Amino acid sequence: MNQDIVHVYFMPGMAANPSIFEHIKLPQTDFKIHWLEWQIPNVNETLSNYALRMAQQITEKNVALIGVSFGGVLVQEMSKYLNLKRLIIISSIKNKHEMPNRLKIMRATKAYKLFPASLIGNIDLLAKYALGETVKKRVELYKKYLSVTNPKYINWAVKEMVCWNQEESPSGLIHIHGSLDNVFPYRHIQKCITVENGTHIMILNKYRWFNKYLPQLILEGSMESC
Repeated sequence: MNQDIVHVYFMPGMAANPSIFEHIKLPQTDFKIHWLEWQIPNVNETLSNYALRMAQQITEKNVALIGVSFGGVLVQEMSKYLNLKRLIIISSIKNKHEMPNRLKIMRATKAYKLFPASLIGNIDLLAKYALGETVKKRVELYKKYLSVTNPKYINWAVKEMVCWNQEESPSGLIHIHGSLDNVFPYRHIQKCITVENGTHIMILNKYRWFNKYLPQLILEGSMESC
């Protein structure tokens, strides 16, 4: 195997399994793709401790770590325990100031303590909250991708997302965001690479954009030569 190969770890969004990355293809001469999966949190486990546990799954050095949505929040926490080549978030937020007002209200009113119960077993509402879209004619599609529905996980994930308290963004972070994202509205996002007409699920329906630009972003940290 090429000694200069870059190991790229992908972390899916809330309640999603790694098959959301099934269309992402990177040149095998330069990259090796790894999919991370959500684990069921331990009792009273903090996001920081959970991130440490997840980071221990990464054994290579100087890897690229990419997270989508809540997975983007998690990889930022994981990065505190790793020596990374590149940290990339997609359809996510870099700090608490980029949160939409509805999440800020949930945090202030502690509504997050009641809300998770309504998500469990309700694929339509879960899709709306996690993906930004209602299922309509896509029930089977969303059942395929939103498979992490353990009540313990859902309660933990909603709380940790709403209560995430990061003030400043990690140095060198690359943020890719869609202009039509309605989970984390674009108007709240600062300093990102914009994907025009990209929604919160653009990792699924704009995978060609990622296949084109991710290699250069991972290797060089910019799109200047893309």
